[in-house]
Amino acid sequence: MRCKISVLLFVFIVLLGSCNDQPIPKPKAQMRLEYPQGASSPLETENFRFDYNELATPNLDSETAFSLEYPEMKGAIFLSYKKIDGNLEKLIVDAKRLSYEHAVKADNIVEQPYVNPDKQVYGALFEVQGNAASQSQFFVTDSTEHFLTGSVYFYVKPNYDSILPAAAYLQNDIRRIIETLEWK
Repeated sequence: MRCKISVLLFVFIVLLGSCNDQPIPKPKAQMRLEYPQGASSPLETENFRFDYNELATPNLDSETAFSLEYPEMKGAIFLSYKKIDGNLEKLIVDAKRLSYEHAVKADNIVEQPYVNPDKQVYGALFEVQGNAASQSQFFVTDSTEHFLTGSVYFYVKPNYDSILPAAAYLQNDIRRIIETLEWK
């Protein structure tokens, strides 16, 4: 009998002590964003050609300024072409300055150089991490005649955690552009 009372008393104390635990809320779930891998299509101008993702819609404003629109992601890659006229150093400085202007809002900017002597394509890709207006920027040149810059922008207020999957997707598309670029 004493054993039963001891067991009941122990169970009662355990139950009484467990009532004081504060419930811990579960973290809010985030939707996982995945985008399909689009096939490549060529885009040609009088100065260069490259392959782009077919899921993008080319919007050619002119031969020197155009964009690749991604309506599903509410974003775009904006591209600008310039002829080099003895001003290569200024064009490179301006492209880097534009990338590093985002340092105010960015947590980090990672510069990745690109060199392909076979196709005469030299440049850099800038990955902007944090709540900056543009998540990626790049420039490429043949160092004698052609200079192409590009940047990623989203049509929403920057929230790095939310747009990270789309930013990474568009950064891969930028790599595809750079790697398939051919000057004319």
